[in-house]
Amino acid sequence: MIQAKLAQTIFENLTIAVLWFDQQFRLQAINPAAETLLEISAKQAKGQLISELFPDMSLSGRSLLEVLQNHHTVIEHGIRLHLPLARLITVDCSITPLQDEHAKTYFLMELTAIDQHLRIAREENLLLQQQAARNIVRGLAHEIKNPLGGLRGAAQLLERELPDPRLKEYTTIIIGEADRLQNLVNRMLVPNTVTHKKWANIHQILLRVSQLIASEAGEGIIIEHDFDPSIPEIWADSDQLIQAVLNIMRNAVQAMNGIGQITLRTRISRQMNIGNKRHKLVVRLEIIDNGPGVPEDMIDHIFYPLVTGHAQGTGLGLSIAQSLVNQHGGLIECTSKLGETVFTLWLPMEYGENGV
Repeated sequence: MIQAKLAQTIFENLTIAVLWFDQQFRLQAINPAAETLLEISAKQAKGQLISELFPDMSLSGRSLLEVLQNHHTVIEHGIRLHLPLARLITVDCSITPLQDEHAKTYFLMELTAIDQHLRIAREENLLLQQQAARNIVRGLAHEIKNPLGGLRGAAQLLERELPDPRLKEYTTIIIGEADRLQNLVNRMLVPNTVTHKKWANIHQILLRVSQLIASEAGEGIIIEHDFDPSIPEIWADSDQLIQAVLNIMRNAVQAMNGIGQITLRTRISRQMNIGNKRHKLVVRLEIIDNGPGVPEDMIDHIFYPLVTGHAQGTGLGLSIAQSLVNQHGGLIECTSKLGETVFTLWLPMEYGENGV
């Protein structure tokens, strides 16, 4: 009896999600960790068939029941499970067949959520990408600026010596193009400027950007606001955040060809990791558009400089936005499918005057 109570206590206090099925694949027991992970109560789940709990679960292309009927231990990584309210989680799964003294077979399923680990790895990769891109851009900018200055100066000297005023049209083109390239290089270096942080209201920043986009895009773009009014002021450079959000929203307008809807949503998230640092409170700003989505082959590279899906684009807007948010200790992520592209800006709230 004591051993049974101890086993029950251990089962209930395991931090890994554990489910216990009988030989008919009906759930006999589920521990609290599994209830939390699967968002289901033990009372509600007990007695359900495994196919009812996990209707869309497959292991290496085989059905779950097919695997279990072979009575072999199975370990699978990165399985995606659909939960209530359309939530999706990624888990590592192991299923072990066990027999009791009467040769009855039971199945022990262990589920380990790996979404947080995947997210941390993805964020660290984004930050490494951004740092590498920034170093490349700095090197390119340095190499480009000096020849441009010489090119412009030579064109100006040549213009003074030309006997025919009509020929000055060509030197004007040279000077104009040199200036255009110079501005492009300067824009590539914008994120390296000094920040001027003070306490700022994130919603005032978003309303300001909304006004700018509305005036630029016209009536074809509908902008919706879904704000959490309880969010306090954050320590930030308002101009830089305006520029970051403006770049993303302009991209959205271009993607939708000037016709569609953009939703700005703010929420508070708690105990979030950004890169390798954990923050107690983080502002989650989502910029959602109902456009055609980002092509799948571009989604992992959109924050690199000079990567663009628009013929007239420079490919600098998202790279600059990422750099500006990075300077606030934050990060931008993107998910996309047809009819819904979401850029999520994570901004730590504990960044104060001391930078912590």
